[in-house]
Amino acid sequence: MTLNLPDVAAVADAATISPLALFLQADIVVKGVMLGLLLASIWTWAIIIGFSVSLRRASKESRKFEADFWKAEDIDRFYETRGKAEHPAAKVMAAGVTEWRRSTAQKVVDRDGTRDRLATAMSSTIAAEIDRLSDRLNILATVGSVAPFVGLFGTVWGIMRAFTAIAAEQNSSLAVVAPGIAEALFATAIGLFAAIPAVIAYNRFSHGINRLESALTRFADSFYATLSRELEAQR
Repeated sequence: MTLNLPDVAAVADAATISPLALFLQADIVVKGVMLGLLLASIWTWAIIIGFSVSLRRASKESRKFEADFWKAEDIDRFYETRGKAEHPAAKVMAAGVTEWRRSTAQKVVDRDGTRDRLATAMSSTIAAEIDRLSDRLNILATVGSVAPFVGLFGTVWGIMRAFTAIAAEQNSSLAVVAPGIAEALFATAIGLFAAIPAVIAYNRFSHGINRLESALTRFADSFYATLSRELEAQR
């Protein structure tokens, strides 16, 4: 099969506006924007995958730990066997048990002070664990908010280059304008490609972190109530 001249031109035009061709024919500024946004997209997906795994694991292990904890008959024995784990619920329990042992080791126990220290110890542990888990969420928020504007900068620069080509060629035909406009729009597309997953993942992970924090707070409150009743029983 042979191609007539219009077909050949169409194939050539399609080749010149392919993603690789658009990148190669872009000037250094637009190339820098594209590369930066592409790296941001790769970094974003690496964070999304890693954060998804760590958050799912932390939530699953904390739920199982809490369920097993309330089934245990001896808190001290459960702490010795399971309290050294690295997931958030175990660390909250460890903070409560450690403070309990320190406060009740004295001859005269300050019950009000013990209650305050227990609440502070477990609340601080929850805050520390949430901060540790959500450490990279700010990167997703930054990429989601900044990437579209970086892409827009590449778009504006590409359009300026297109108008410069029009002025230099003194020709406003589509063949002169199209490459610069295509580069500009491609920069915007890459910016959106980086920003949209980052925004969706940030909102989803923020919801998951809030749920985990609420679950840890409920567990800490219930454990605090148990220890408080134990204080009353020692009176």
